[in-house]
Amino acid sequence: MRTDPPGPPARALPGLLRKFAVDRLGMMKDAAALGDAVRVSLGPKKLYIFNRPDYAKHVLADNSTNYHKGIGLVQSRRVLGEGLLTSDGEVWRAQRQTVQPAFKPGRINRQAHAVAQEAAKLVALLGAQEGRGPLDVLKEVTTLTLGVLGRTLLDSDLTPHTTLAPAFEQVQDQAMLEMVSQGLVASWLPLPAQARFRRARRELYRVADVLVAGRRARIHAEGPGDDALSRIIEAADRAGSTPGQARDRLRQELVTLLLAGHETTASTLGWTLHLLERHPEARAAVREEARKVLGDRLPDAEDLHRLSWTTMVVQEAIRLYPPVWVLPRVAQQADEVGGYTVSAGADVLVCPYIMHRHPGLWQDPGRFDPERFAPHAVASRPRYAYIPFGAGPRFCVGSNLGMMEAVLVTALITRDLDLRTVPGHRAIADPMLSLRMRGGLPMTVSAAR
Repeated sequence: MRTDPPGPPARALPGLLRKFAVDRLGMMKDAAALGDAVRVSLGPKKLYIFNRPDYAKHVLADNSTNYHKGIGLVQSRRVLGEGLLTSDGEVWRAQRQTVQPAFKPGRINRQAHAVAQEAAKLVALLGAQEGRGPLDVLKEVTTLTLGVLGRTLLDSDLTPHTTLAPAFEQVQDQAMLEMVSQGLVASWLPLPAQARFRRARRELYRVADVLVAGRRARIHAEGPGDDALSRIIEAADRAGSTPGQARDRLRQELVTLLLAGHETTASTLGWTLHLLERHPEARAAVREEARKVLGDRLPDAEDLHRLSWTTMVVQEAIRLYPPVWVLPRVAQQADEVGGYTVSAGADVLVCPYIMHRHPGLWQDPGRFDPERFAPHAVASRPRYAYIPFGAGPRFCVGSNLGMMEAVLVTALITRDLDLRTVPGHRAIADPMLSLRMRGGLPMTVSAAR
């Protein structure tokens, strides 16, 4: 017999809704305490939260066509439009088919040299800070990930476009405001936050226009490349749309690629470096492995499988702090998940942050332990217990590039430098579109011994 999942008692609902606005991770933890399937009423809307591997598999893979992109991502459409992150159905399939070749393993492996060069530039920049006081390492790794994205996927130099990171931050702030207010704050109101958002959107579109124009000129002179931007431009030209439609499509798809291609990896690197600073024994093991495998040279793609401990460290960091901390969906038709009824039109959340800390799946789940990702440990867990890149057809297309970047950059930084968090600074998870680190990551730098 099908039934509704349990929900919070009426007296607890106001506190839960308040947390939805100001402490989304706290709300998820409170909801998870009620069970692995929970139903919460948000005014007229129903919200279902599922935190079991088999439930996640059903929503994300087995019946994925019934679940379109949902809360949070829907609000991002004011900037991303029908880009790869927010589109559904045939539009999404066509976009995925367009960019997929740029992410093939062979092509990604050929980008390792570009990743290593950008990492070496970062190490040099950080090293020059020795003795000069703290700097925000999160800001610097964000600049790095934008540089890597430009070289590997766009065949473009993003160095001049220093406004990208702050503009994306403002866009995420606005998307979260609209999500928690359930659209009750009209977008046309002349509020300061709305004005900041519109300025940020204009800037993102301006940068996208510059990048598209530059790449078009090179395509005309040299012929098309195998990078993602060339493929997006070619697909827009083949679509036969009006110039205005083509411009809007290119803006939306490129801004989506810019956001997704740098934000999650920057978050991963920030949390990884933070955790290594807190666990000196793990940091020493990463350094020893990097020096043994690399010596004093830059890494290449062949080194990835040799940097096995570093890979496990990164995997454990994104278990504890998955950049994509929640996977929001909307049920198109009524469904049944694990015997529980899901009504048509309901919001459905699968939360990697909670599932990655589920005490029934992970022993002492709050503890940092890279050995969880030793081959024998991985084989003993349910496949969907660990989903930092999503699952099913919408599994992150950039996961291989993101992991390669995170592992190689972590190895090089740790081999050459000691990073120390400024005393008194607390790293606080800020659940926006990605799991950011609130207030950055101020650290001092010294040469590694």
